[in-house]
Amino acid sequence: MIKVGIVGAVGYAGIGILQILKRHPEVQIVWVSSEEAHSGKKISDLRPSLKGLCDLPCHSPDISGIISQVDVIFLAVPNGIAMKLSPAILEKGKKAIDISADYRIKDLVEYKKWYNIEHASPALVEKAVYGLPELFRERIKGATLIANPGCYPTASILGTAPLLKNKLVDPRSIVIDAKSGVSGAGAALTEITHFPECNENLRAYAVAGHRHNPEIDQILGEVASQKITTTFTPHLIPMNRGIHSTIYATLATKISTDDLNAMYRDFYKGAFFVRVLEKGRFPATKYVSGSNFCDINVVVDERSSRVIVMSVIDNLIKGAAGQAVQNMNIISGLDEKTGLDGCPVYP
Repeated sequence: MIKVGIVGAVGYAGIGILQILKRHPEVQIVWVSSEEAHSGKKISDLRPSLKGLCDLPCHSPDISGIISQVDVIFLAVPNGIAMKLSPAILEKGKKAIDISADYRIKDLVEYKKWYNIEHASPALVEKAVYGLPELFRERIKGATLIANPGCYPTASILGTAPLLKNKLVDPRSIVIDAKSGVSGAGAALTEITHFPECNENLRAYAVAGHRHNPEIDQILGEVASQKITTTFTPHLIPMNRGIHSTIYATLATKISTDDLNAMYRDFYKGAFFVRVLEKGRFPATKYVSGSNFCDINVVVDERSSRVIVMSVIDNLIKGAAGQAVQNMNIISGLDEKTGLDGCPVYP
């Protein structure tokens, strides 16, 4: 039995991890931690959906005295916190899965530029493994520190990687038009996530300046073995959860939609959580809601010599909590589907 602790258990990602682990046959949740104001309160008092299912008390943010009780710790915390907690976790021989961005960007100058944070544990950045199993499963197996991918990067990278790996597109032409449900902004209220602002509204935000852009470019550059600079525009849409990334690129060689679909299927063979849909069946966020699946379809626009990729995920599951548990399964030697192979919630 894997003993687990969750730091930041009251936020959307933390609650998502807890909900998945409650039905995981190989896991025991030993403790949960949250902000100082929550210390001593039952998590089920803070999140009533857990009443009778998980009534553990919340510990304070200082977890130094309880690290030894667990095997794996999930760090579902704001940027800048995991980098301070991870060294002590690894020093005690435990494994850490960071849901924040602290270990995703390898270039520390670039990290500071986008996040305005001086890294507190720079020596661990190279040690961290980017936790996108469909691309880096073998690296993840031996990792002790996982940098869990962002939600936008997960959908965008999975949709684009096969094109670059097979050198099918002009790498300078990639445009990613992504739309996310409001939960992607987290539980804290902001002006644009206030109900009257986001309901019956659609808006772009962080145009040419979203923090997930360098993460996308870094990983796609690794896939392509060359520098990649994408154009990425995120949008907020009035629904609770889900991400739909539509990716455009100019073809570098002539290929049919049928052949491209076959190539995608081959690229993701053995990847249970990536479903390449049949020709003419386009992905929809509703069909992955509450699940760890990423649904993809790809179409060649012969008129413009461009390829159009549609990639959808649940931002809270494959984009955060589910992928974190998938990574935990892999580093623990379990089947990566364990606890995650339930059906999406439909309708």
